[in-house]
Amino acid sequence: MSEKLKIKISIADRVYPLTVDYSQEEGLRTASKKIDAMIKQFEENYAVRDKQDVLAMCALQFASQVEQKQIDKSTDLESALERLQKIDEKMSSILSK
Repeated sequence: MSEKLKIKISIADRVYPLTVDYSQEEGLRTASKKIDAMIKQFEENYAVRDKQDVLAMCALQFASQVEQKQIDKSTDLESALERLQKIDEKMSSILSK
């Protein structure tokens, strides 16, 4: 059984107490800093009415990054499979001679 750690994470000027595994702490703190930096960037560059709008924009950006990584990974796998199939065809051709 792993020990739990009680931490406080601040996002958009609100503090959220969490109980997490030690292995999660660094990731959560880093994510919190990235969110706050993104909030600041959106507030400086866009006319936003309130924090909810900014948080929605952050959520959309993070979600789109995750989705794009999945698309890129899928494209990479398809490309690798095509290359492997071509290599297999060439090897089969050479071995059948």
